[in-house]
Amino acid sequence: MPSRLNAVALCLAASLAAVSGQTFQRLGTCPTLGCVLPPDQQDFLPGQQFDIRFEVHAPTNGSEAFNGGVPDDKFTATITKEGQPAKSIAEFFKLSEPALEKWTFSWFEDLFAQDAKNASVVNVASKIYRRVALYEPGNYNVTLTYYSGRTTTAQWVVRPLAAKKKAKNVIFFIGDGMTTNMITAARLLAHKTVNGKYQTLLALDKFPVLGHQMTHSIDSFITDSANSASALYSGHKSTVNAMGVYADSSPDLFDDPKVETIVELLTRIWGSAWGAVSTAFIADATPIALTAHTRSRYQYGSLIDQALYGVTNYSWTKMNGPDAYFGGGAEQFLAGSGSYLGKDYYAEFAKKNYSISLNKTSLLAAPNNTKALGIFCKSNLPVWLDRNIFPENIKKLTNDPSGAKAAATDLPGLKEMTLKAIDVLHERGGKKGFFLMSEAASVDKQMHVLDYDRALGDLLELDDTVQATIKKLKALGILEETLIVVSADHGHGFDVFGNADTKYLAAQQDDRQKRNAVGVYQNSGLSQYTVEKPGVSYGTGANFPVNWDPRYVIAAGLGANPDHREAYGVAKNGSRVPAAAISGGASSDYYVNPTDKPNGFIVNGTLPTNEAQGVHSLTDVPVFARGPCQDTFGGVYSNIDVFYKIANCLGLAQPTNKTASA
Repeated sequence: MPSRLNAVALCLAASLAAVSGQTFQRLGTCPTLGCVLPPDQQDFLPGQQFDIRFEVHAPTNGSEAFNGGVPDDKFTATITKEGQPAKSIAEFFKLSEPALEKWTFSWFEDLFAQDAKNASVVNVASKIYRRVALYEPGNYNVTLTYYSGRTTTAQWVVRPLAAKKKAKNVIFFIGDGMTTNMITAARLLAHKTVNGKYQTLLALDKFPVLGHQMTHSIDSFITDSANSASALYSGHKSTVNAMGVYADSSPDLFDDPKVETIVELLTRIWGSAWGAVSTAFIADATPIALTAHTRSRYQYGSLIDQALYGVTNYSWTKMNGPDAYFGGGAEQFLAGSGSYLGKDYYAEFAKKNYSISLNKTSLLAAPNNTKALGIFCKSNLPVWLDRNIFPENIKKLTNDPSGAKAAATDLPGLKEMTLKAIDVLHERGGKKGFFLMSEAASVDKQMHVLDYDRALGDLLELDDTVQATIKKLKALGILEETLIVVSADHGHGFDVFGNADTKYLAAQQDDRQKRNAVGVYQNSGLSQYTVEKPGVSYGTGANFPVNWDPRYVIAAGLGANPDHREAYGVAKNGSRVPAAAISGGASSDYYVNPTDKPNGFIVNGTLPTNEAQGVHSLTDVPVFARGPCQDTFGGVYSNIDVFYKIANCLGLAQPTNKTASA
């Protein structure tokens, strides 16, 4: 396979202006001129394979200018297990000494430097040690020595062994961006109350164990879906936009030090089946991070190739691709669109004996004993609300997965994709079991554009899917041997603070008077979403609202949003576009979109003016668990601990180098 060096990265000097607070960073995990990757305070699963990179920086200008811009290329590095003598990295891991690498990158020290386009240039000397593993639990110290006695030390912990498999199967549901506040709002919309008491509950409400995970990334306290997925799937935090790697400063987006993921471990150790289902395009961060190793989540075509064939010239194991792979994103499969090297990736998957489904009908008819690829549209799947309540919106699209200029209308939802994936994985996994990740992606995507109805509709679709999954597993006789975990990768600062009288709001002319349509405390009233609307029957089932368009709706908002106009109530003609660039102005300077919620009142934004959407928040997110090992998921813990809890339940913490037989 050809190298995946990114053409743009080859032309640029790998600018690494990762923002932290009000300052920029030269390299997020490296505050000194000597860098150890993985850095200080990292945890490892016994036997988990990873890379080690050392970098020595020599800034040529700026406040850190040092040594005339000449990096120390005679640096040394050692590793010490607690109670044992120090050894060189090559000696400890029984490797040949790797070749020295050199490159140059640039970054901005602060906003003033960025405005002035005054970049600081850094020359680098580096070595990388590929595919090592630590098998003995305990504490390790790694020391980099450079510039005549300067040192950078990283303390690592190898967690205890857990080589016994306690769960045969794992299903990991991710409500992307889902918070406790959103779950509360979704419950209000779909489940009736009488005098303050719910008459029915969400499937999530019935899980026996609830915990919370902290979502910080490694070098910023606000995360994105890429590095948060990396933490959930590998037990190693990463940098925003990075997956399966510790971000380095090199110009190559794919040569950063890698770390083995849950499905790579599972296929290598037990030979189990695995799959991913998403309502996003399948190359999006949450599904693709199961196999991705890059610091740029945007290399979509290359990452599909990685999922099928493994990392170019660097296979962790003999990856043969997922057993079930369902979602959107036809652009990465259609020849000449956004696919890797312009190749036809439907054909590439077919060469690997996959059944190929491009609509719901063919998906449901696909055999269960064959690997299955299902790509049902371009980009993301239309959300539950448009598929079920406003289907006319779907007919306006040109998203057919075959490339035809037509709408994809025969669409599965999260439930259909997940249940089919279980059939395939159960058949193909057999005694070796399976791992499935199922993502409700547009909880996040619709929160970003402040379309709370569509976000909560997809959250309710997730809950409906969880309920159907439990029923399915019970019918297959495998419920009690399957660990089910439902969580999120991060949150948004969303909450409900009252109701809004949409009829009164639309009748007012003044913004301040329109705001009086919002009722708080005793004026917030009761939910009308569960009250049938005369002459209207949506027929969407007991787990969804019977009325999506009541007069009195939830008044909700985000803590971080662009300038926008708010009128509350469902947007019937499609997803919101809250902010837009003004004609003739800068394309990255956003104002209130005049066509969005025209009867509403203006809400001043809280974000930089180059942000057109809401952003993620710091909030902890819930973790629901049932099945084998469920009790380990209670409490509050880091997002990396979700990986270790699942890995231990699957017996992946091995004392020796174990590889499943072919």
